[in-house]
Formats: sequence, structure tokens, C-alpha cells
Amino acid sequence: MSTLDSLSLTRIPAQDEALRAEVRAFLAQATRDMPAHVRARSWGGYSTQFSRELGARGWIGLTLPVAYGGAGRSAFARYVLVEECLNFGAPVGSHWIADRQSAPLILKYGTEAQKQFYVPRVCRGEAFFCIGMSEPNAGSDLASVKTRAVPNARGFVLNGQKIWTTNAHHCEYMIALVRTSGTSEDRHKGLSQVIVDLSLPGVTVRPIEDLSGDSHFCEVFFDNVQLGPDVLIGAEGQGWEQVTAELAFERSGPERLFSSIVLFDQWLDYVRTPQGRTDSAVQLAGKVLTQLAPLRAMSVAVQEKLTRGESPIVEAALVKELGTTLEQMIPAAIAEDLFARDAEDLPVELLMTLKYVTEASPAFSLRGGTRDILRGMIARGLGLR
Repeated sequence: MSTLDSLSLTRIPAQDEALRAEVRAFLAQATRDMPAHVRARSWGGYSTQFSRELGARGWIGLTLPVAYGGAGRSAFARYVLVEECLNFGAPVGSHWIADRQSAPLILKYGTEAQKQFYVPRVCRGEAFFCIGMSEPNAGSDLASVKTRAVPNARGFVLNGQKIWTTNAHHCEYMIALVRTSGTSEDRHKGLSQVIVDLSLPGVTVRPIEDLSGDSHFCEVFFDNVQLGPDVLIGAEGQGWEQVTAELAFERSGPERLFSSIVLFDQWLDYVRTPQGRTDSAVQLAGKVLTQLAPLRAMSVAVQEKLTRGESPIVEAALVKELGTTLEQMIPAAIAEDLFARDAEDLPVELLMTLKYVTEASPAFSLRGGTRDILRGMIARGLGLR
């Protein structure tokens, strides 16, 4: 029996589904003046003001305990919220990582002092985190990280480099996977997670401009950065187990399905008009929707496993791989459809949105785990290697 046999069709509970109408009403108002090509940035969009508005409504940390500033709702309620934010193209990038994985990680493995200090600030939209995993020579091969935190009398001294660190130039903190003992040849042994205050002396953040002109990816350099004694999350040397469990949250959510959804919805609006409707366009719409529906069902089923405290690493990898494949297919197929038409009849805003998503789409299958690595994980889970 394969790892995937345990996935079953899951329905979002009614009390959580009921949140959708309130979220939609808020987002319709909040995004009404944002053009589609801006909304298409989806969870890459960045607005601290918007994040604080969500925090004031109790919509950051929706699943976190009330005692730490959260709302104490179910993971399915958060799923509804995230799904609608992505569908509207709301600029949620500033708090995205802190809400999705940093605060839950601290709650699961952190000290009581860490929980009390960081988590309420995340829930208010006042503390933003980035993830320090990939390195120039340790991207897909994450276990070979060389960034090192060496214990000293004041805590740890941090040296090394991280890359592809989303929004590091906007964030106050990074949760970094570092080596606290041994060497890179030791693989999983000696890896730990630490919280790094990015304002400390010796930290340098350099944004990387991508094809679309955005600069959300960053390089981060650590040059003899003195960390305090209270920065370690969980047990020393347990970083690999912690980070692999964390990746299930990163790989299985709606953000692995809907990065092209604003473009797709805008194109559908055009196809519904007399000048936009063609038989081939209707067939393309059906092709996308018949792939999107089962992928969403898989994503919801993985969410159920996460709510039960399971760690569906392979299932999450499958959602991410199939989801990003669909996300990349959408702009390519829409471009083929539009460029077969008379250019004078095409809406300019639709073309601007297509331009952005096309330029951004190569990153969809890189962030959160590269395609080759995920396919290897899936093959092992299916007993094929």
C-alpha cells in the first residue's frame, strides 16, 4: 500500500465554510482599486498596512491559541481565508510566512518566552518572518547547508549565506536552518533552527531582481553575527526533523494551486464576452477546471491530515508538484489562445496581467522545493525507488 492510499475526499466543515462570505465582502472592498496585473502578484504582493488590517480582524494567526493572540479557529477556517485572499489577489506577502509556518513552528518547538514574545506580534501583523533554508550550494540538497552558528559565552556566532529568501529585505526576523555541530558531510546531524534578528550588526540583505522587475527574492549574508542565548528553536541538532515537518505546511496549501488564478479569472471574463468566446477557449477553460478541482480536493485532504497532527510529507509534495505544473500551464495556454486572435481586440489589462504571470511563472516550480526533488520524494512514497 502506498503512502497516498490514505488520502480521502474531505469536506470543509460548515462552520468554517461560513467564514467565506465575510472574507469575500472584506476583500472585494479592500482590492476594489487594485488592477489585475497588481493583484496577480497574489501571495507575493506586499502591504504591511493590509496585514495589520487583517491582524485587527483576527485573521492572522487564525488557528493559533487565544492565549498567544490567535483566534483559536480550525485549520479549515484558515484554509477558507487563504483561498479567498489568493482568489482576490490580496497583498498578503508581508505576513504570509510568519502566519503559515513561523508562528506555528515557534508554538510547537519554542520556549515559553519565545512564544510570548513573537507569536502575539505576528498575530497583530507587527512581526514578519522569512525562511532561511536554501544556500548557493545547498538549495535542493538542503541537508548540506554550511551556514554555521558556533556557541560562545554570549550565545552563538553566526556566519554564512542564505539565498532565495523571500522578502528578507522587509522582514524583522529569519528562522534559519544552520549547522551547530559537525560538518556538511554529516548531512542531517548537527542541524538546528535559530531565530535571527535581521537588524543585527553583520547581517547584509541584498534583493535579487527577477524577470518581472520584482525583488522579493534576496541573498542574506551573516558575518560574525552575535546571536543571544535564547535563539535556538527546539533541541540542538533536531533542525532536520523540524524543518521537514514545516515543509508540509509550505507545500500543500492553496498557494500551490492559485498563483495564476487572477489571470485565469480575468481571461474567463473575457471569454464570456461575445468577442472573446471561441470553441477552443471554452475547451481550454474546461481543461484547467477539470485539473484544478481534484487538485483542490487533494489539498483539502492534506489539510485534514495536518489538523490530525500527521506529517503528510509525500502527499504535500504531490500537491505542490501537480499544482505548480498547472500554474505554469495556465499562462502558456492563455498566451497561445490570445495571440491567435486579432491583437486590436485584446484588453490591455489582460495582456499586462499575462505578461507578469508569464515572467513570474518559472519560479513556481522552484520555490518550496524544486520539481526534480519533489518527484524523487513522490517516487519513494509510491515505492518506485
